[in-house]
Amino acid sequence: MNTLLIIAGVIAIILLLVGGLNQALSFLLWVGIILLVLAVLGWVLGRGRSRV
Repeated sequence: MNTLLIIAGVIAIILLLVGGLNQALSFLLWVGIILLVLAVLGWVLGRGRSRV
């Protein structure tokens, strides 16, 4: 599960960079932000479950 979160985070950062460099692909910026938020939420929830 942690591997999937790392992959999602890397993809999110790449999409954020690509979206920032090319205004025509601005939708990638939103996709990157959404993926980054989902990766962070999954990481936080995963850490919370492992402590219990």
